[in-house]
Amino acid sequence: MSVYITGIILGNSDIRGKKELVPFFDGITGIMQILIFFLLGLLSYPTQLLRVAGTGLILALFITFIVRPLVITLILKPFKSKWNQVFLVSWSGFRGASSIVFAIAALLSTNANYDVFNNVFFIVLFSISLQGSLLPFMSRRLDMIDENCDVMKTFSDYAGEEIPIEFIQLTLNGEQGWCDKSISEINFPPDTLLVLVKRDGEDIVPNGQTVLKYGDTVVLAAKSIDFEESYSIVEHTVTKKMLTKGNTLAKLSDELDGLVMLIIRGDEFIIPNGETVLCEKDVLVLNNGPI
Repeated sequence: MSVYITGIILGNSDIRGKKELVPFFDGITGIMQILIFFLLGLLSYPTQLLRVAGTGLILALFITFIVRPLVITLILKPFKSKWNQVFLVSWSGFRGASSIVFAIAALLSTNANYDVFNNVFFIVLFSISLQGSLLPFMSRRLDMIDENCDVMKTFSDYAGEEIPIEFIQLTLNGEQGWCDKSISEINFPPDTLLVLVKRDGEDIVPNGQTVLKYGDTVVLAAKSIDFEESYSIVEHTVTKKMLTKGNTLAKLSDELDGLVMLIIRGDEFIIPNGETVLCEKDVLVLNNGPI
């Protein structure tokens, strides 16, 4: 219970990188579930489950259709929850591995002469099979599926959505004419915004009075488009034969069918201009125009 409460507190806290933590903990959870159910499966036999099937079925039906709906109603209705919300929460109360673990703990701490473990194991299998299988159906029937909602928003207000924004990074070398000027004095391209300045290993969130310095790395935000769906993008590898006519992009432009947008050189990505020197085995990314 302490771990569960700690998780609730952390989940509602403002922690950086919570979205990135989700796949990690999903993986850990999956591994632990596989391990627990594997180990628990070694403790039970089908013949033993058949022996308690009658009692287990009665208990499972009683818990699923009477006890949990009653308890959930008493808890949620004082907060004016809608009936479809109450019904869905009631239906989604799966019994899982934790119930079996608690049954083992109860069995070890008492000398009960009835089969607690196998009864609980049967109830868990019933719950997973019935409630788990029908949860999507019940959610649709109760109109409790929100197509516009993203569960990843639980972890970060800015997560899980495809926002039409791209980020552009460049280092100031004096050619831009931005050095020693405040952001309010610079005419940036339309529909762009400078959102970050990296200086001497420090990340600075800028405002209009922030003065840019030579060597700063700045990040601009701009609207994105579905470029790959609208235009033909191809790759071309530079050969030794191509370089016989010259090694700059301007001298090879006649041989290239399209605009070179990017040069991939090993692990390096280069935004080229006409004076960019090409090397053998460079990969050129070209825009051949509209599809």
